[in-house]
Amino acid sequence: MAQVESRNRATSSEEARREVLKRVEDEHVDFALLWFTDIEGHLKSFAITPGELQDALDDGMGFDGSSITGFNAIEESDMVAIPDPATFQLMPAANGGHRVARMICDVVTPDGKPYEGDPRHVLRGALERMQTMGFDTFNVGPELEYFLFEDNTGVETLDEGGYFAMTTLDAATELRQETIHALESMGIPVEYAHHEVGPSQHEIDIRFASALDMADHTITYRLIVKEIAARNGVYATFMPKPILGENGSGMHTHQSLFTGGRNAFFDADDPWHLSDTGKAFIAGQLRHAREIAAVFAQWVNSYKRLVPGYEAPVYVAWSQRNRSALIRIPLYKPGSEQATRAEIRCPDPACNPYLTFAALLHAGLEGIEQGYELPDPMETNLYHLTPEQRRERGIISLPETLGEAIDELATSDLARKALGPHIFDRYVELKRKEWDEYRVQLSSWELERYLPVL
Repeated sequence: MAQVESRNRATSSEEARREVLKRVEDEHVDFALLWFTDIEGHLKSFAITPGELQDALDDGMGFDGSSITGFNAIEESDMVAIPDPATFQLMPAANGGHRVARMICDVVTPDGKPYEGDPRHVLRGALERMQTMGFDTFNVGPELEYFLFEDNTGVETLDEGGYFAMTTLDAATELRQETIHALESMGIPVEYAHHEVGPSQHEIDIRFASALDMADHTITYRLIVKEIAARNGVYATFMPKPILGENGSGMHTHQSLFTGGRNAFFDADDPWHLSDTGKAFIAGQLRHAREIAAVFAQWVNSYKRLVPGYEAPVYVAWSQRNRSALIRIPLYKPGSEQATRAEIRCPDPACNPYLTFAALLHAGLEGIEQGYELPDPMETNLYHLTPEQRRERGIISLPETLGEAIDELATSDLARKALGPHIFDRYVELKRKEWDEYRVQLSSWELERYLPVL
């Protein structure tokens, strides 16, 4: 029950700070990058020299928060980035380049209080709620998909390979392997990698970890994938739906709660091997899925992926085998009790992982706390049901647009609790602005369809 608390002590301990300074000296580090994200999950970074590192570790480094999306206005803009020594890693070295390390920061106000607009702080808050309910760890294992294109001006693919392709059609096998080496050099363990369903679409799966570590891994993963692609003269994108008529990129996320080293989701006597805790957790995510959709699918483009027919989940239901359901329970293998988990399939890889993991955890905890009942599983292919049949079964859909998702979010008490008032208000404002900008645009489809006949 003390995992997050002990992590906080470790990150501020004198011993941890000394260890970082020693590594910087031993590894001949030239620069240290300090990272954090804005509320949309865009990575922010600034560099300091080794001579400034001790002061940064002790007291943090000040910066102008008014220039960061979703942070404070200019009249209250002073922020301080406190590096977390536990996140110290060397960046993959470019040929002949400088030795560069990175640390991920917690953002605080000048008086040292956690900044409510820091997404990392939001996830810490969700983990604290989890602890008060008697759980030690929220493990997550996201599967991030991405595309490789010739450049960032179009969608010219590198291959026409399909799922698990291992032929000359998969033009990026060596590039994937280079990316895996880079990830592992930064302490991010990789389970497996493969070509995905779409042309030039790829997936590298990270081994599960506790939620805070995994959110840190996720922002690192996205940068490393893009940097290795750029070094090889191509462009990597986590855009959810870049190619019309092809599968989009998802971030299927495996989740489990642990207490005292035991999986709280497992029950050997249950037909699905799910405990009451696991069932209530899943019920919470199903009940609140529409409300938090704007967090795990935060872009206009996200809802071009969440449509029937492209393996993306649309209907709010759960199943053991049915991949058209929002949440899937991977089949239990005897002796693998610790692996019992719920796989939620709706997030996309362009989300803010700190806010997404926080919202998912709060939704699941709400189900446990309130004793939500889990509905029966849906083993039928939900895409094959008619609207009337889905209504008869009580199956609702995720929002169809970002505008609809923001309307759901804006009235959600659960989302306000999860994000905190500061981020909640700014997030709703920011996403409504994005939707308003999009909906007034004229597309080539409209001109081609209507101009000749109207």
